[in-house]
Amino acid sequence: MPTLTIDGVAYPAEPQKNLLQVSLSHGLDLPYFCWHPALGSVGACRQCAVRQYRDENDSRGQIVMACMVPATPGTRIAIEDEEARLFRKSVIEWLMTNHPHDCPVCDEGGECHLQDMTVMTGHCTRRHRFPKRTFTNQYLGPFINHEMNRCIQCYRCVRFYRDYAGGRDLDAFASRNHVYFGRSEDGALENEFSGNLIEVCPTGVFTDRTLKNHYTRKWDLQSAPSICPHCSLGCNTLVGARYGGVRRVLNRYHHHINGYFLCDRGRFAYEFANLPIRLRHPVLPRPAAAKDGAGRPPTAAEAIAAIRTRLRRSRGLIGIGSPRASLESNYALRRLVGPDRYFSGLPQGESRLIAVALDILRDSPARSPSLREIAEADAVLVLGEDLTQTAPRMALAVRQSILQAPAARVAALNFPGWMAHAFQNAVQDDRGPLFIASVDATRLDDAATAVLHAPPADLARFGFAVAHAIDPEAPPVPDLDPETADLANRAAEALLAADRPLVLSGTSLHHEALLGAAANCGWALCRRGRPAGLGLVVPEANTFGAGLLGGRPLREAYELVESHQADTAVILENDLYRRSHGTDVDRFFDRLETTIVLDAVQTATTARADILLPAAPASESQGTFISQEGRAQRFFPVLPPTDPVAESWRWLGHLHPDEARALRSQEAMLIAIAAEFPFLAGAREAAPSATFRLNGAAVPRSSRRFSGRTAIHAHLSVHEPKPPEDSEAPLTFSMEGTTTAPPAALVTHYWAPGWNSVQALNKFQDEVGGPNRGGDPGIRLIEPRNVPRAYHNAIPPAFNSREGLCTLVPLHHSFGSEELSRLAPAIAKRTPPAAFSLSPADARERGLGEGDTLSIRIYGRPVRLPVRIHPQLPRGCVGFPAGWPDLAGIHLPTEGHFE
Repeated sequence: MPTLTIDGVAYPAEPQKNLLQVSLSHGLDLPYFCWHPALGSVGACRQCAVRQYRDENDSRGQIVMACMVPATPGTRIAIEDEEARLFRKSVIEWLMTNHPHDCPVCDEGGECHLQDMTVMTGHCTRRHRFPKRTFTNQYLGPFINHEMNRCIQCYRCVRFYRDYAGGRDLDAFASRNHVYFGRSEDGALENEFSGNLIEVCPTGVFTDRTLKNHYTRKWDLQSAPSICPHCSLGCNTLVGARYGGVRRVLNRYHHHINGYFLCDRGRFAYEFANLPIRLRHPVLPRPAAAKDGAGRPPTAAEAIAAIRTRLRRSRGLIGIGSPRASLESNYALRRLVGPDRYFSGLPQGESRLIAVALDILRDSPARSPSLREIAEADAVLVLGEDLTQTAPRMALAVRQSILQAPAARVAALNFPGWMAHAFQNAVQDDRGPLFIASVDATRLDDAATAVLHAPPADLARFGFAVAHAIDPEAPPVPDLDPETADLANRAAEALLAADRPLVLSGTSLHHEALLGAAANCGWALCRRGRPAGLGLVVPEANTFGAGLLGGRPLREAYELVESHQADTAVILENDLYRRSHGTDVDRFFDRLETTIVLDAVQTATTARADILLPAAPASESQGTFISQEGRAQRFFPVLPPTDPVAESWRWLGHLHPDEARALRSQEAMLIAIAAEFPFLAGAREAAPSATFRLNGAAVPRSSRRFSGRTAIHAHLSVHEPKPPEDSEAPLTFSMEGTTTAPPAALVTHYWAPGWNSVQALNKFQDEVGGPNRGGDPGIRLIEPRNVPRAYHNAIPPAFNSREGLCTLVPLHHSFGSEELSRLAPAIAKRTPPAAFSLSPADARERGLGEGDTLSIRIYGRPVRLPVRIHPQLPRGCVGFPAGWPDLAGIHLPTEGHFE
């Protein structure tokens, strides 16, 4: 095997990587600042200096930057060379001439890459005795705190924000030796991935503003591996907590899903779990609650006893599940009420969409792609989804995909792709094929080859036309206008010419024909010998998990109660007022004798409950989500649920009347699920079981530097209590436990000797930028199958607007459309005000301008909102804010009447 030599030791040569990446991958400590595995090399900081020799006879060599030199066979370098060490130490010294010595009060202190590199280089004495250069900080919105004086000019922030994430309102402003990284004026950063600056920045320039509101030193945080509950992508997170509350969320690296980056919704929505609207105690009917004295909340045992009494008296019990509840919780409810009386918690139309999506993916020759596979696609068709708003991290992956085709074209220039500036200069404005068909303009339009803005029916027709252009055996589209037909042919040609074509769609527009069109495109590519990816976006964290368990739609639950065949309902983490029209839900509750609701926060549905059980949110519970990719992943509690708060599946297990069939542990739940649903058996392998141990010890949730354990409970006792035990997970609620690196599914924090910042992730990967050591978490339950599928042929007629009527289309927003994240204070500040969106033609026809009030009659009820004019919105369509409570429960597609 070809080798290179580092400090006299031979290592495998990897010419497609640079010397810095190879050195770090082999566990060697070499300081750096500007380099990032996802961003490539620019050689800006000069911190990774090493001495390179021409051959074994060269004793002099020269100083080079390791991040800019390929790791080719025969290369000889010395990291420990004295001159190289002095060079690296000098770099730190000149960076520190203007850096404030404010580590004790810096939010980044103790988790700072600059601190680590300063110690690693040996710089410990300040010789500079002159005034430091200072800057004025900016207000950058509710997510990010700005402290420009700490900047070391590594350029990581703008390279991520502008080059990687596509943002345009953060830039480098320079004059002489002054470089300022910020906006042209104060204001919230507009990009949906701005929170990644917190982890990308190696110093304390950009820090978590939400953490600042309840600051805790990073080493005093207790952390646990979790899964983001705010969309269906299944991004891996690290949730940190202290003093009984969640304090922050960090990215947890997953090679195939989120990689190094999270969206802002997933990073900053955690605060909902700390709000006063959290449910902390059971609520029982007044006589039951008061029998042991007024003023004391009911205990868990009292609540369980009261519910069992109600269940014994019930003439008919039904259960309503939820796509935001875990797989275990939905199954526990189904087991409690019986399969015939278990309802999915979704309205008829949405339930149908999920069933169709699962049918398409489970028996499909096209692969449901991971986010990494999306980023590596070399031609993409997005059909009907505004990905930045419905699945933000997927949109970021699509933005990377447009560089795949140019990268292949410039490969002949014979320079490595990790040379970021050389790659940009070679590519210039060349972009790979990306075709976007959406109702309104999207944040990805600037990267697209071509865009089509049309009503949902016409978007579906376009998709069917693309499939027919790929494979003439696919059904043709009648009466297609020439312009759309030409665009369909262009998209088909690009997809057929690609090595890794990809089709993305979803359910956000509630139009089944879009799913059929996307499926036809993916299947047509497979028939033409192009192994395509076919990704379908669904709304919530466990939409597919709940869908795989089955369950009847909500309408049938309402009918069952209306016909007096049921008088008691158990509702699992589901606000029915967001699913159905308020009149229908009110009538449903009025007909019930007993309504039992489990949820973590107060909702309109919890307000109608007779008995209310406090469920733990994802950050405080253990369970399994199945993502839109079809990957089962486990999440663990960062805090022990405070009695009587518990996971929903645990509550439901205690409610089962048959003790012999009651399931009281997660492992028992998963075994029962596997027995009844064999295709879900793999969910047991999503993470190690509760009995897993390393060297006889569990994995600690707290770092070795954890301090102040007595102080946490000082208001109760100066004696340190025994840490809570966790019988359900191979984790401990303390700093005691194994010191061996755990499997990726159980990593609670990134730390290694000399590496206290998130850059310590390097020590947890097989190679830097590669998979986690030992494999990435989770297990795919949906894989492509080479089975013949008949093409979908339900092609809708062309859209035709009617006088006085409008087609209502949901316009999603990353901040405000999702149920739980909209409750978080920081997210609420970024949520746009509710408005009706009109095309310029519709606005002119009705004499309306920006900000005027428009009234539309929906289901016989007038709804009045300000007008926002969207130039790309099709005529005859009116956009409404998806997730806005006053318009929740609209069954789409539907029409409204202009008033």
